[in-house]
This record gives sequence, C-alpha cells and structure tokens, in this order.
Amino acid sequence: MNKTLLEVFTDKPLIDRIQKRLPKLFRIAELESSRAGKIGMQVGSLRENVIVALLIYKFGEENVNTDFSIVEPEIDVEIFGQPVSIKTITGRSFGGVKLIWTVDAPKAREFLTGYYPRYDILLIQIDWGRKGGFYYIPVEAQEKLFKDIGREKYVKLPKPGTNPRGVEISKEALVSLIQDKETKVIEVGWQKSEIDYRPYQRWVDYWSEV
Repeated sequence: MNKTLLEVFTDKPLIDRIQKRLPKLFRIAELESSRAGKIGMQVGSLRENVIVALLIYKFGEENVNTDFSIVEPEIDVEIFGQPVSIKTITGRSFGGVKLIWTVDAPKAREFLTGYYPRYDILLIQIDWGRKGGFYYIPVEAQEKLFKDIGREKYVKLPKPGTNPRGVEISKEALVSLIQDKETKVIEVGWQKSEIDYRPYQRWVDYWSEV
C-alpha cells in the first residue's frame, strides 16, 4: 500500500478541505467545459487537473510529476516516482469507468489479453445532490480481486456494433473494490454552489494587461 497516498486520507485538515472545495472545483470544471448547457468530453481532463493540483498542494510540485512520456495509458501522475491512475465517474452506479480509451475492437481485445492491475487508483464518484466519495484503491486490492474473479469478469469489453469509446473495469469488479477493506474513502457531499463563472474573463484580463 502506498503510504504517501494514505496521508491524503488521514490528514484531517486536508480531508476537510477536500470535502469543502472539491464540489466547487469540479463544478467550475463542468462550467468551463460546457457549451449550450452540455458538458464536453474535456471535463475529464479538467477534473484530473483538479486532483493533480490537490496532490501538488499536499506533497509539493517537486514531488508530483506529470511531465513524462505517455507510454502507459493508465498512468496520469507520479508521486515521489510512484505511478497513479486518476478516474472519475458521475452518478450512483459504478459502471463505465474506463481502463483505456479506444474505438478499435482488435486493440480492445489485445488490451484485455495483456491487462493486469499495476497502479494505485484515485477514484472520484460525483453524484450531484447526493453523497459520493473520493476513493484510494490500492493496487494490492486490485491484484487480489483480479486473481479471484478472473480477467473476463474484471474487464468489460465494448459490445460489438456500439461506440462506447473504451474498455472498462466491470461494475461488479469496481463495486467489490470500493468495498474492499484496504480501500480508503473520503465522503463528499456533492452540492452545487452558485458560481459567477465567465469563461473568457481571464483571457480578456490577459489582453488588457499593459
């Protein structure tokens, strides 16, 4: 288990800060990626940036690395050299969490054949108007479940003829993982706050600089 990540889930002032500020920051990410009231795909990257910023706040910029060659699609950040995968999901169900984004069926099958859990996961469950969670799922829990239920039950491939854009952790596997005794969670109340957000204002400010 990653003792560094465990610090996030035992630091009481930081936990309070996460519970208070994460909904607001994720709401800003939604507003920034919305057009005509619809949230765009880029919201995932913005949410990831929010979590990376949290890790930088906690551990210092010199210890959090995002500037590396993307040879492994599951790695989003390194903390003290340890790779971590960041995932977000919206709603009460735990279905739909992607392991890899691809629309190519042969690549999806190839990924399934070679897949094995290798990285700690930070999973944020967003459920507006209700309570969700910020989870740390250690790689040890993933490895154990993978061995227990097998590759075919752990990984969900896209259905033929559909365009879901990725290979997923099965809902059954993810529910088991968040209930695992090794998994840590910070409960988050997802209440939307009123935000006067003007997406172009910062760029106007830059243009206005002397």
